[in-house]
Amino acid sequence: MNRPSRRDKTLWQIFALPLLAAIASLVGLVAALLGDGWLNLLAWIGLAVPVWLVGRAMMCDPER
Repeated sequence: MNRPSRRDKTLWQIFALPLLAAIASLVGLVAALLGDGWLNLLAWIGLAVPVWLVGRAMMCDPER
């Protein structure tokens, strides 16, 4: 199956993952500042999402 080239992608397709990473980071940081208990779990998850996305991007083969 052919993937769209960089020129064929829309603005939303280009910025969807960076936007997700930014929102997850913001939620994680706010949760870490606001409380304990389940907010700590939310903070860990929110701050782990960008790290996971970067790791996933580094492992992906750009030629696929």
